[in-house]
Amino acid sequence: MGPQGSGKSTQAKLLAEKLALPHLQTGDLFRKIAVGEDALAKRIKQTLDEGKLVPDKEYNQILGNEIVKPEYRNGFVIDGSPRTLAQASSLPFEPDKVFYLNVSDEENINRLSKRGRADDTPELINKRLGLYHEQTEPVLEYYRQKNILQEVDGERSIEAIFEDIKGRVIA
Repeated sequence: MGPQGSGKSTQAKLLAEKLALPHLQTGDLFRKIAVGEDALAKRIKQTLDEGKLVPDKEYNQILGNEIVKPEYRNGFVIDGSPRTLAQASSLPFEPDKVFYLNVSDEENINRLSKRGRADDTPELINKRLGLYHEQTEPVLEYYRQKNILQEVDGERSIEAIFEDIKGRVIA
């Protein structure tokens, strides 16, 4: 977990490769669905275009449909999820560990402005960071109380962050 630009996708990909598990990136999953023509796809596309979070009902439906696929049977590394307390409390799986990449807003804005995605406009970056602070930060406390939250300094090199995370997973 972490705000946009914190490096969670990079770290999740590295960890998934190291553990030989699939990397489930909910943002990519939602963007893939948004190109469809059905009503759900149109709702997801509009939500993403507005820089909002996918509503909990659609989130649960999409994630639940995805993780029953055979490739996820032995586990997976997920990033970009959950984003709200409602999502965290109704996940269709129980996470073993939750890593929080702690990165300042200033650093996130700097990273995101260099990424070059269509939805990385200054307006949408600030909107998403605001939503993150408002809706996602409470999820950190939820996992802290379950004793599965691992806080990681996300303002170091990719390699240093990965070694830190890997050391907490592979004993």
